[in-house]
Amino acid sequence: MALILALDFGGTKLAAAIANLGSSEWLRYERRLSPANTDAKTDLEIMRSLIYSLLQNIKPTAIGVSFGGPVDAVIGTVRLSHHVAGWENIPLKKLLEQEFGVLASVDNDANVAALGEHRFGAGQGYDSLFYITISTGIGGGWILNGKPWRGASGMAGEIGHIVVDPAGPICLCGKQGCVERLASGPYMAQDVRENLLKEPVQLRGHQGKILRELVNNNLDLITGKVVSEAAAKGDERAIIILQRSAWALGIAIGNAANLINPQRFILGGSVTKSGENWWNVVQKTARETALPEIDFDIVSAALGDDAPLWGAVALAESGL
Repeated sequence: MALILALDFGGTKLAAAIANLGSSEWLRYERRLSPANTDAKTDLEIMRSLIYSLLQNIKPTAIGVSFGGPVDAVIGTVRLSHHVAGWENIPLKKLLEQEFGVLASVDNDANVAALGEHRFGAGQGYDSLFYITISTGIGGGWILNGKPWRGASGMAGEIGHIVVDPAGPICLCGKQGCVERLASGPYMAQDVRENLLKEPVQLRGHQGKILRELVNNNLDLITGKVVSEAAAKGDERAIIILQRSAWALGIAIGNAANLINPQRFILGGSVTKSGENWWNVVQKTARETALPEIDFDIVSAALGDDAPLWGAVALAESGL
């Protein structure tokens, strides 16, 4: 039986799994969080240990890889990672093929997750869709006419760097008011921390009270998940930041609907677990931004956090 090895290099986690060719169930699966201040060398070492633990001396038929950053999918070289140091121009496809002696295919995580949802998840039966991951960063992957569309140089789908607030805060990319700067988990956490630190001492028992309680007043422990939890419990400061996140994403989705007119938008990533209010603001803002004549729907990824891994399976199978 042909065996597919699927790998996912995320911004904060690494995952690997194996499945039989044509199957929709994992044979084995392993996942590990990246250490703090990790680099490419460390992530590669961790991934190798996951791979050998899974394979147990069995040779895979093909390897598919989802990578959290820009990738030249034609040659399988990672251009860089926005969140992990040392990935500049790493020939990941070549490294894997040399070590395991089989064909490897590598692409950006959003493109790969789009493939996964199209083949195995919420995109089944649709020939045009846009998958968006909202997590450590924000990216997108297109399926048009049933096939991946990467753009002229492989950079299509970078919805996280659409500017929705030109006077907004500066993003890692250098522009102001990008969707990623307003809507990704780490940036939401950063903005909440900065807001709480700016409060006058006499107000610190009232403003952001729920946020402070959730982290025992250690603001360094605030994450995007904590912001979501605090908002669900009624913390006004967290609600403002979370709604701004949903608004920014909704603006970008509405504009993408106007520009390309896909049938479906599929949203995945940790921030999509932020609750009903977040989803309502995304839906409402996207509808108000798009032309009324344009028909589309916005749904949650059916494969959850496994969308990039299942996409890696589809990517590997497409190369056979």
